[in-house]
Amino acid sequence: MADFQTDEFFMQQALREARKAYAAEEVPIGAVIVHEGKIIARSWNQVETLKDATAHAEMLALTAAQSTLGDWRLEGCTLYVTKEPCPMCAGAIVHCRPDRVVYGLPDPKGGAAGGWINLLDSNPPLNHKCETSVGVMADECLALLQSFFKEARARTKEEKRLRKLDACDDDVSQS
Repeated sequence: MADFQTDEFFMQQALREARKAYAAEEVPIGAVIVHEGKIIARSWNQVETLKDATAHAEMLALTAAQSTLGDWRLEGCTLYVTKEPCPMCAGAIVHCRPDRVVYGLPDPKGGAAGGWINLLDSNPPLNHKCETSVGVMADECLALLQSFFKEARARTKEEKRLRKLDACDDDVSQS
């Protein structure tokens, strides 16, 4: 029997959101926020879709959860996200005050929940500290990101090849 209250179950839901981002050619990161065992918000990266650099999955999910609860404080909530939050998202998380943050894939180069720096801990002395759990379904989160970037590189290579062919065609037609 499936346990619908585990970190793995909720991370699977975040991965579903990340797949929506993938389908929209966005970096595939997904997030869900849980309160009292129920998902109250879900989102996926929409930076390109919304033409908004702040439209990260975490930011959109935080806003949706605040709307659902009718309060900017997300005490009693857990945020599940497929990749370690960046500094912008980690700062917003601290201000929203969820109890926990669970993420799949650590980001040693740019993560702000223990990878590069840790804004979710009490040092630096910010107004809130979040408990964190790292590595939940990390392999699945990594595989999705690797697949996305492999396809993106192939698309870019093909686009360059086509532009080069177009330029050659223009040169021939002008001769």
